[in-house]
Amino acid sequence: MARPTMAQDIERRIKELILERRLAPGDALPTEAELMELFEAGRVSVREALKSLQAVNVVEIRRGFGTFVGSLSLSPFAEGLAFRAAVRHRQGEPGLAELMKVREALEAGLVGAVAAGVPDEDLEVLRALVAKMEEEAGTGRVARGTDRAFHLALYASLDNHLLSEVLDAFWAAMDRVREDLDDGHQDPWVTCAQHREIVAAVAAADGVRAVKAMRTHFDGIRIRLEPSPVL
Repeated sequence: MARPTMAQDIERRIKELILERRLAPGDALPTEAELMELFEAGRVSVREALKSLQAVNVVEIRRGFGTFVGSLSLSPFAEGLAFRAAVRHRQGEPGLAELMKVREALEAGLVGAVAAGVPDEDLEVLRALVAKMEEEAGTGRVARGTDRAFHLALYASLDNHLLSEVLDAFWAAMDRVREDLDDGHQDPWVTCAQHREIVAAVAAADGVRAVKAMRTHFDGIRIRLEPSPVL
């Protein structure tokens, strides 16, 4: 295993500093000079570490103001997923299908918990989104934004911020790759029917039915991602 560079060691120590001081996004970090003194490191190594951490939203460098704890957004994670899937797809490997399988495992594993007790207000949001899908289906295609909003709203009752970010990251990655690679589109009325069934199952507090409905929804996506047979 390669030995970490000075900059990589400083990255690790800055993360530890954030944890030890219980800093939150937007909180100020020590100045560049203070970090140099604290870690007994040179300016070049400290700057390299800060730039690397900024790339993954751990820190935010504001020119003329200083360095702060970043948003900690998962957007770099989503970008990494999208790029990996795109590269593998173009090499003839099932990168896109693999990405969807991971998302399916998460959603099918969670929808049963949602069915155990979804608030009425969340059900109204979901029903409104299905109604919007049906309006869009009349134009020939359900908007990705509406589909995405449905899947995020579905898990709102779990009140898990990290979960919402992870699911949104997977969706963002799939959306990015779909635009680049064009995996085709499902019949919009089938899409509406599948989402309507998910809502019906959740409203009935039927976890088994909800999981089955989610699996059926992903079956349609999986079929569209399978490579066409060579004749």
